[in-house]
Amino acid sequence: MKIAVEGCMHGDLDKVYETIKYIENTRNIKIDLLLCCGDFQAVRNEKDMECLSVPPKYREMKSFWKYYAGQEVAPVPTIFIGGNHEASNYLWELYYGGWAAPNIYFLGFSGVVKFGNIRIGGLSGIYNARHYHLGHFERPPYNDSTIRSVYHVREYDVHKLMQVEEPIDIFLSHDWPLGITDYGNWKELVRHKKHFKDEIQQGTLGSKAAAQLLEKLKPSYWFSAHLHCKFTALVQHEEGGPMTKFLALDKCLPGRKFLQIVDIESDPGPFEVQYDEEWLAITRKFNCVLPLTNQRGNFGNTQLDMQDFRQWVRSRLEDRGAKPCEFSQTAPPYNRSHPVSNTTFLGHPRNPQTVSFLEFLDLPYVLDNALESRDFPASLTQKGDNILLVGSIDDYSEDIPIEDEDELEDVAEADNENQRKENKNQPDRCPLLLQLLLLYFIFHNNELLLRCFITHGRYLSKKSRQPISNGYE
Repeated sequence: MKIAVEGCMHGDLDKVYETIKYIENTRNIKIDLLLCCGDFQAVRNEKDMECLSVPPKYREMKSFWKYYAGQEVAPVPTIFIGGNHEASNYLWELYYGGWAAPNIYFLGFSGVVKFGNIRIGGLSGIYNARHYHLGHFERPPYNDSTIRSVYHVREYDVHKLMQVEEPIDIFLSHDWPLGITDYGNWKELVRHKKHFKDEIQQGTLGSKAAAQLLEKLKPSYWFSAHLHCKFTALVQHEEGGPMTKFLALDKCLPGRKFLQIVDIESDPGPFEVQYDEEWLAITRKFNCVLPLTNQRGNFGNTQLDMQDFRQWVRSRLEDRGAKPCEFSQTAPPYNRSHPVSNTTFLGHPRNPQTVSFLEFLDLPYVLDNALESRDFPASLTQKGDNILLVGSIDDYSEDIPIEDEDELEDVAEADNENQRKENKNQPDRCPLLLQLLLLYFIFHNNELLLRCFITHGRYLSKKSRQPISNGYE
C-alpha cells in the first residue's frame, strides 16, 4: 500500500492533490491513501472562518469548501486529524469521527479506524497542561479564550487510546511526542530552526500526552506536523523490542518538504475506511464518563469487562457491517453571491453521521449540552450572554512555548526585515576605517602590510554589505 503523508494542510487541498497527481504520473505509481497530520482547516463557509483560531492575515477560504459542496471530489481517500488551526465548530459535530466531505474522513478528537488491514490511530489537537485534565466545555460561538482552548488535547481522549491493546500500524498526532528529538539528528534540526534549541535542551519541545501514547502503543509509524519542518527519528522500544519510525513534515508551500510517500505491506486492495471493533468497544465503554464540563472525568466509573463490550460490538458489526455512515451536509457551502453571514443559519446542528454512530452503539447524544448547564473554569465568568476572560491573556499561554510556528516565522521575517532597514539606514563606517588604516600604513611606510591590507580590505568591504540571514527556511 502506497500512502502519501502530508504535514500541515492549511486548507490547500487543491495543491496537495495536484502534487499527488504529479507524483503518480512521474513515478508511474498509484497512491492508495493520503494522511494529513493536522491544521486541515475544513472551512465550509464564512461562519466556520469565525471559529478558526488564526491571525487575521491567514483567514482565507482556501479550497476545502469545494470538496464539501461536491464541486470537487478527493481523488484519493483522505484521513486527517485536527491541529490548532481548525474550524472547531465543524470538527465538534464529528467528535467521534466521520466524513468531513466525500472521500475525506476525520479521525475524530481521538480514534482508530482500519484502511484495508492497516490500523490507523490518531489524536487531534495540541497539548496544553492548563486544559489537559478538563472536560470538553467549549461550545460555539467561541470567545477569545475558548477558540484557543477547544483544540487542546484532553486526558479523556488520551485515556481511551491508552486502552488499545491490539497493534497499531500508523499513528497521527499534530504536535511531536515529547523527547522525540533525542532519537534523531536534533543538531541538524537546530541548524535550520534555531529557536528550537533551548526547548530541546530543556526537554520541553513536544507533547507529554503524545509521548505517553508512543510508549504505550509502539506503532510501526508515527507521523506529525505542527513545527513546519521535516524531521525523522527511529525509536527503539526496549532492548530487542519493536521499532517506531517517526516522520514530521512541513506545511504545503513551494520548496518545502510537506509530502512523502511511504510504502507499507498490506493485503491486496481494494481499500476502504472501516470502523475498528476494538475502538468501538472502547468508545462504548467510556462514553458514559465523557467529561463535558471543566471537571475531571472519573474514568474508573465503568461497568462490565472489555470483552463484554467487544462481544456486543462484534454482534452489531456482523448485522450492520463496518462501513462508516454516509456523508451529509449540515451547513451551506461557501457562495460569493450569498454569504452565509447574511443568512439565518445559526447554531451547531446535530450531524446525522454522529447521530447514526451513537444509535449504532446504543449511546445517548450529549455533544450539544446547553451552554447554561455547563460549568466553567475558575478563570472564566459569565455576564449576560457573554463569557468574559478574567486575568491577562498570558494566563492562557501554552505549556509548550512553540504553539504557532506561523507566528514565529512571521516574527522572524519581520525582525529580519527591520534589521535590513536598520543596516541600510546606518552610515557605512567600513570605508572610513579602511581610509584611516591606509593612511596609517602609508605614514609608516610598511609596504608589505599595505599590500595585504588592500587585497583583504576589498573583500571585507564587500562582505560587510551582505544581508544577514535569519536561519529560517
